[in-house]
Amino acid sequence: EEHRHRYGAPRIHAQLAREGVACNVKTVASDMTAMGLFALQNKAFRVTTTDSNHGYPVAPNRLNRDFTADAPNRVWVTDLTYVPTGEGWLHLVTVVDLFSRKGVGSASADHMRAALCVEALNQAVRRRGVSKDIFKGLILHSDRGVQYAADRCRGACESYGILQSMSGKGDCYDNAVAESFFGTLKGEHLDGFKFRTREEAKLEVFNFIEGYYNPRRLHSTLGYETPDAFEQAHHNTPNPTANAA
Repeated sequence: EEHRHRYGAPRIHAQLAREGVACNVKTVASDMTAMGLFALQNKAFRVTTTDSNHGYPVAPNRLNRDFTADAPNRVWVTDLTYVPTGEGWLHLVTVVDLFSRKGVGSASADHMRAALCVEALNQAVRRRGVSKDIFKGLILHSDRGVQYAADRCRGACESYGILQSMSGKGDCYDNAVAESFFGTLKGEHLDGFKFRTREEAKLEVFNFIEGYYNPRRLHSTLGYETPDAFEQAHHNTPNPTANAA
């Protein structure tokens, strides 16, 4: 109930272990079967928002599907989607840190211009650092849509020292982590909601990212830790180089 029926046996087992309950995943699976409990399957969401037919420069694909990072603020991935409301589409841009899969920036509006991507980027920068210098060399990976290639977005990245990276044309797998984030948002949380206004949808997106996904949702890629806990463990890990010095 707490996770809206989206947790299967592996995540239920991981959650029980975090709460000090000794069991194994096979026991959890058999007990869930006996109780008639199962994880609801996400619906397939495939929304095309990429307009790559433009004359702006396209950044190279610096990731080449290597979706790993050895520390926070080394690689961010970003994408744009939209959420239906009674007032029309709410366009949403998110920025996710590849190290912890944490949502670090977001912006939403009734348009999908480059300014929306810059707003999400600026929020991520404000939340993640006290100095622009820490972002020099950070990679921001996106699709090659006109919003990310436009002068406004490229200029914002250059001002922070951020290197842009872009997927191959029409290849959603090159930005799989950002796509997966939207799949989780829509499939695990927004599915079933009917928003009257864009403001209602905007609030629910905020509640998902800040109230659930970052602090509470166990992520299989992180060894069934939450993004917040994964980053906290990293920050609390002693630096051998620093100790040696």
